[in-house]
Amino acid sequence: MASLTTNNMAILPFVKATACGNDFLIIDGQIAPSEQLHAITRSICDRHNGVGADGVEWLFKSDKADLYARLINSDGSDAEVSGNGTRCVAAWYAHEHGAKEVRILTDAGIKTCTLTARDDMTFQFRSDMGVPEIAGEETIQTTSGTHRGLRLSVGNPQFIVFVDEFTPDWPKLGAELEHHPVFPNRTNVEFVKITGRNEIEIRIFERGAGETQSSGTGSCASAVAAVHTGRVQSPVKVVSPGGPQTVEWNERIALTGPAKILCKGEYYL
Repeated sequence: MASLTTNNMAILPFVKATACGNDFLIIDGQIAPSEQLHAITRSICDRHNGVGADGVEWLFKSDKADLYARLINSDGSDAEVSGNGTRCVAAWYAHEHGAKEVRILTDAGIKTCTLTARDDMTFQFRSDMGVPEIAGEETIQTTSGTHRGLRLSVGNPQFIVFVDEFTPDWPKLGAELEHHPVFPNRTNVEFVKITGRNEIEIRIFERGAGETQSSGTGSCASAVAAVHTGRVQSPVKVVSPGGPQTVEWNERIALTGPAKILCKGEYYL
């Protein structure tokens, strides 16, 4: 990717990719003004006046991995890592360089994505997502009542609430939990329904992006929480509105799922 300037207008090339409906823009961070990354992200992610995405993976060179991906959410806030976003970056890198294994430095450490299958522009990866940190159960008082969930980190903060059914107002509760004072840096929120001994269904309210079709780290956190509390066994099929992913947890977490390169284009600054 390279920036162009014509008629005093800056042109920012991008690639758009999706992982189970969780969509990201992949942009060379070295060609954009560093002090404008947050503002550009908000603008380009707008689904009516921009390209539209849940976030931007800004790419930089790294001497520790194949590349460094800095994630900024659609609202302009920084995020440590996205499992789906990292997999989208891996798909782009594999397509550009013919790589079978991609090591991506994130703000939650290096994530290694191993290519297991490819069909045209759809790539299947098994990603090492590291070791979860389980903080324990938390009871939170909200405007709708008391809610109990499991607080943990998979490189970013997560709060898991187990439910029998998904109520129509779950996004409203997710938004309130994301901003609850007990989470000083806000949190991702997942509502988890157990559907089998090795299967769960989830709904996701992501910090900085709101309701999303899928989440890689959210899938990991939901599966870990369900295994930790004895509700399911690993491996866990995690079904979200955007499609299924598989999570294995045996000390370290392995996340398997697809990433599809959708298109590329130019954004006019």
